[in-house]
Amino acid sequence: MSFARKVVLTLSAHPWVTRLVSRYGMKWGASRFVAGETMADTVRTVKELNAEGLRVTLDLLGEGVTTKEEAAAATRAAIESLDVIGAEGLNSTISVKLTQLGLDIDPGLCLDHMDQIAAKAEETGNFVRIDMEDSLRTEATLDLFKTLLPRYGTERIGTVIQSYLYRSEQDVRELGKLGANLRIVKGAYKEPREVAYLEKRDVDANYLRLVKMHLLQGGYTAVATHDPQIIDWTKRLVREHHISNDQFEFQMLYGIAGTLQRDLVKEGYHVRVYTPYGKDWYPYFTRRIAERPANALFVLKGLLRR
Repeated sequence: MSFARKVVLTLSAHPWVTRLVSRYGMKWGASRFVAGETMADTVRTVKELNAEGLRVTLDLLGEGVTTKEEAAAATRAAIESLDVIGAEGLNSTISVKLTQLGLDIDPGLCLDHMDQIAAKAEETGNFVRIDMEDSLRTEATLDLFKTLLPRYGTERIGTVIQSYLYRSEQDVRELGKLGANLRIVKGAYKEPREVAYLEKRDVDANYLRLVKMHLLQGGYTAVATHDPQIIDWTKRLVREHHISNDQFEFQMLYGIAGTLQRDLVKEGYHVRVYTPYGKDWYPYFTRRIAERPANALFVLKGLLRR
């Protein structure tokens, strides 16, 4: 972890900083990375993205769910978001984290919650992506996904694979046999050497290996990256193997690489913007600042405008 990242994360945990940024952060710059605190604000943002040819996946922010009531509330919010997407005619799917649905409280309860959400996705003709969290939860996440996949199919449910984990190549091989819809990411959690590649070059090399493997298996592949070199490599790969643009999409974070997103759309590629929303945006915002401290300039500009 870089010194700058450590400083940002340490400062963000200070109670005074937490109170101050939580109160004014959306005005100071958090709105660059978070679509809105309310669904009404979020709908407006999604419509703006859709108007530019960008697809969306909505992610309700929220961490540290410790009660069944909180998990049930998160489930209801996910179901309501699918209803809103349908009612508003938005080009958007949703993403969910299983810990937010109660995975750490009761895996059976989490399965029931995820089943409800997938059923709503089927009812509304939509799609839900099960996000991947730290390696301690990888097995449970994939087990739950494999349980629900036969019920709903690849058009309604998908999951995520992280290229920094050693196990991911085997996971992609097995999931490819099921025709799974996979989002390939590098991974953002701090993991031990026993389970994960620690060097960037190794993570990147495995990322390319996993994308190629899944595309050649015929599986729908969400290439989640802001790296122009990986994007250009993907373009060459699909051309060389005559892979349809309808078999993959590029995915990027809301508020990052906006010009690149729009340029790819103009070139005829599908681009989906991972779009977080909700009142519990502070941890997500601090991670965006920590991973690229230059983003703190947006906050400072907000301060100067006050």
